Amino acid sequence: MDLMTAGYAFLAGILPPLIWLYLLLKEDAKHPEPKSLIALTFAAGMVAVPLVLPFEQAAVARFSGEVPLLFSWALIEEVAKYAAVALVVLWRPAVDEPIDYVIYMLTAALGFAALENTLFIFGPFEHGQVIAGLATGNLRFMGSTLVHVISSSALGFSMAFTYRKAVYRRMSGAAVGLILAVGLHGFFNFLILSAGGSLTLLAFFLVWTAALVIFAFFEVLQYRESHRARATS
Repeated sequence: MDLMTAGYAFLAGILPPLIWLYLLLKEDAKHPEPKSLIALTFAAGMVAVPLVLPFEQAAVARFSGEVPLLFSWALIEEVAKYAAVALVVLWRPAVDEPIDYVIYMLTAALGFAALENTLFIFGPFEHGQVIAGLATGNLRFMGSTLVHVISSSALGFSMAFTYRKAVYRRMSGAAVGLILAVGLHGFFNFLILSAGGSLTLLAFFLVWTAALVIFAFFEVLQYRESHRARATS
């Protein structure tokens, strides 16, 4: 593949997640995070993709059934995205309000999705199938990319809603959030990839419904924090 074709594939893979990132960051417009940390977290999510590949290949060799394999991939990817955020940003003073956990988790998720999408698009582009590649990108924009956002946001919200709790409550919240993220990710993967694609429409319906729930949780979290600020002022 020549560099120009590779560049087009990269743009086709990264632009949809960047659109989602722009829309989701508007939920934190009143107290925006430093752009440098958003960019770093997005890049960390991308870096996580090649790091998980050996583990996912090992899972292929370990699990013969479809369901165990899909859920093992979900576990590997959700742990990788959380580890990326924990390593590059969660310890920084900029993380100073509950919603920040959600913002950085979904940013890493979109970075992960961006490079993952690019790898899926490379194949069709490499064989001159540009339309097929763009179709793949569009489907992932509406499906798989949102799956990453939903699952990682579940972990982010779990940490956000236990932000001011005792340490053991925060650790428990993170653990529950990770289990929920893996469960959602694995379930959506199963619907999208199983039964010869017969459940794809149901998967897309549920993914978009879950996306609306995520936006609703943003509003709940912001209302909770504004109410708390008024109560303490």
